[in-house]
Amino acid sequence: MLPIFQNKPLLPNVTEQIVASYREDDTMHHLDHCPLPRYADVIETIEELKEILYPGYRNQDCLQSSNVIYHVGGIVDRLYDRLSVLCERAICHGQESNEVCTPERRASIEQAAHLKTLDFLRQIPDIRRVLTKDVKAAYAGDPACISLDEVIFCYPGLEAVTVYRLAHALYKLQIPLIPRMMTEWAHSKTGIDIHPGAVIGEYFFIDHGTGIVIGGTAVLGNWVKLYQGVTIGAVSFPKDEAGELVRNTKRHPTVEDNVVIYANATILGGNTVIGRDSVIGSSVWLTSSVPPGTTVTIEKPDLKMKNTHKQNTKTQPEG
Repeated sequence: MLPIFQNKPLLPNVTEQIVASYREDDTMHHLDHCPLPRYADVIETIEELKEILYPGYRNQDCLQSSNVIYHVGGIVDRLYDRLSVLCERAICHGQESNEVCTPERRASIEQAAHLKTLDFLRQIPDIRRVLTKDVKAAYAGDPACISLDEVIFCYPGLEAVTVYRLAHALYKLQIPLIPRMMTEWAHSKTGIDIHPGAVIGEYFFIDHGTGIVIGGTAVLGNWVKLYQGVTIGAVSFPKDEAGELVRNTKRHPTVEDNVVIYANATILGGNTVIGRDSVIGSSVWLTSSVPPGTTVTIEKPDLKMKNTHKQNTKTQPEG
């Protein structure tokens, strides 16, 4: 065996083999292309957006009504600069082809990125209004909750829904990559997987939340309540004549207003509609629609119990 210090001369060969693998298949590298959005910048953007969505709850200890405009103004200014660059990189990647990136094309992409960033920031008041209703739905739907502040500070469901609503606004502006980066970051933090393309109404409440999946073409109405482990997914993945997955079709269910879906229920299929005012019980598997006002449960399982504790037959001594 070579001494440790004599291994160093072998590393250039290792490096050459690694780089040679890039030339074998271009699936997993992004060389010689425009820069991609930086994950760290996306996460920083999310955190600053939450700071202006929920002022006074996050990083600022002495925020007052008298100085909040200066605080928010500084954040908005930073957000505009950072998000414009992120959107520019995402749009460039989304439009990338064999075209030469001329100064004219670059200027067009930059202008589009700045306009979309401004459009997104203008939507923040409306996003706050919807999130206010989500906070109230959580308080109304959880008897263990003691205050609205507890929802904002502590509930992973609100964390995931907050990021989803921000990402959905960018998704509607046709910004590539960034909305999915945002919701997957929230997924990693909360265990709640909401595709940014899903359409979710007002007063949405996720209780506990771990393991929830909501697909990209799902449509949820107002006052929908989900418990942990719920899947609102696709029943199958149809393919075209070439064997490629058919995309841009409705693959996920529609859940109408005032529906409660309990833990570990699975609802699948683009044609599946859960009618308003319905209740879907725990562990139910559904691939067909149910009419409004329906309660769906599975039969109570035949439980068998066996007492494995051995009885002590010895007589206890007196005294």
